Amino acid sequence: MAKSENSGGQRGTLRKVLRYIRKYWVYLALSIMMAALTVTLTLYLPILTGRVIDLIIDKGRVDFDGVFAILQQMAVVIGITAVAQWVMNICNNKMTYRIVQDIRDEAFKRIEILPLKYIDGHSYGEVVSRVIADVDQFADGLLMGFTQFFTGVITILGTLGFMLSVNVGITGVVVLITPLSFVVAAFIARKTFVMFRAQSETRGEQTALIEEMIGNQKVVQAFSHEDEALEEFDEINDRLGKCSLKAIFYSSITNPSTRFVNNLVYAGVAVTGAVFAIKGGISVGQLSCFLTYANQYTKPFNEISGVVTELQNALACAARIFELIEEEPQIPDREGAAVLTDVEGRVDLQHVEFSYVPDRKLITDFNLSVRPGQRVAIVGPTGCGKTTVINLLMRFYDVQSGRICVDGADIRDVTRSSLRDHYGMVLQETWLKSGTIRDNIVMGKPEATEGEIIAAAKASHAHSFIKRLPQGYDTVIGEDGGSLSQGQKQLLCITRVMLCLPPMLILDEATSSIDTRTEIRIQKAFATMMQGRTSFIVAHRLSTIREADVILVMKDGNIIEQGNHETLLTQGGFYATLYQSQFAG
Repeated sequence: MAKSENSGGQRGTLRKVLRYIRKYWVYLALSIMMAALTVTLTLYLPILTGRVIDLIIDKGRVDFDGVFAILQQMAVVIGITAVAQWVMNICNNKMTYRIVQDIRDEAFKRIEILPLKYIDGHSYGEVVSRVIADVDQFADGLLMGFTQFFTGVITILGTLGFMLSVNVGITGVVVLITPLSFVVAAFIARKTFVMFRAQSETRGEQTALIEEMIGNQKVVQAFSHEDEALEEFDEINDRLGKCSLKAIFYSSITNPSTRFVNNLVYAGVAVTGAVFAIKGGISVGQLSCFLTYANQYTKPFNEISGVVTELQNALACAARIFELIEEEPQIPDREGAAVLTDVEGRVDLQHVEFSYVPDRKLITDFNLSVRPGQRVAIVGPTGCGKTTVINLLMRFYDVQSGRICVDGADIRDVTRSSLRDHYGMVLQETWLKSGTIRDNIVMGKPEATEGEIIAAAKASHAHSFIKRLPQGYDTVIGEDGGSLSQGQKQLLCITRVMLCLPPMLILDEATSSIDTRTEIRIQKAFATMMQGRTSFIVAHRLSTIREADVILVMKDGNIIEQGNHETLLTQGGFYATLYQSQFAG
């Protein structure tokens, strides 16, 4: 059963690869033509060599004119063969790397539309391994397949044809022994696919661990986790070594096994040909030609067996990348979905239910009505569902029951892009891309003028530190922010929102990494920015939400208290306890 599933998986993967190849059928056809020409001319050389040998009759009895004429023919044949092989290699390379380019493009486009639950459920390193390492392995196997498989098959068929034209009897000996090579190759092919698949998956697991450890090296060192990280790496590395050893062992026995069969073919041709030559059935030149053909006939079996092994690895890697490409994308916008325009900022959550895990409830029967321009603060203990509400508002996840409306329109009936265009978002976790400071600020408003950029930076109090950078707004930073502090990175993210000023704002611990003095200034800037804009503020530091119009106190996915700061303190409930615990001193 496992074997049939495996073979079915292989055939399915191969069909998908062929769909990509079909797009470049011109290169494929030209490559096969050049391979046929290369093989034909290569096989024609032994005939010319045999004729030269037959012209050397005895000492002093050599037809030099005939020899030189044939040598000239051989030079022309060799030259044309070299050119044909060069053209074939160009076609194979173009075809392979354009297919790889198409696959990577498709994989990256799929990543862009995958639901967040996929990204949350898979380590970044494992996804990177599929798009980079697995596609590279696939490219190597595909290139070898194009280069050697076509040539090998045509060489086998062509050699048989030429041998039949010289002597049918000796050719029969070759044909009788040949099936052994196919039996050996088929046996090894069945074994190697599963092993190369396991190798590829373990390599992805290793890449994920390395990416995680390097990205969080400060945390690893701060908590003296180096030994545990090494043990985990050693365990994965040991499994990878065992997987690789098994895969390489089976792939490495291919060559000696097929060589054994090939030597049997060569020995059979030599003995049978010698008998024919003694009886006068063929000339010495023809015997020489036949032995050369026997060698050329068996050589492709070695190459094809190597190609089969590489193709097993390539197909195993291709299967993993196709799994990514075929992952279910996020639910697309509904047909005829409206585009949000002129948003006032009225937001309603009606009987909303949501959970990340089906059997573990999180948000149940959540109801909230927010008027345009109202500032809503969401507080509560860790894991109560604060950030989940933000994810639902932005439609990073869809509600499982109930509905969320903006200006009366269900957000599932509007396009995601138009919904998100009307939100400005600053998170506790900063996100910067590789590029200049200016590039990172204008991400949401590429057409912004220099004056607008500077005004936004001044409003967020980022202008002063930006001017101190080596190239100011043209300073290039990496995706991790380079030498910028966490607070400076967060100021850039705040500047990004200050520049766009959408009608609705989401501030999820937006000032968590900023010093108290700067925070006070930014709170004033936020207060100005939030005037007339619907704002959702998630905060642990309750001092930052005193001015909110409505404070929602959440616990276990439900609103347990609701009101402004003074009202909630007067009630003496959960909020009052939280507030007093922070300012007890």
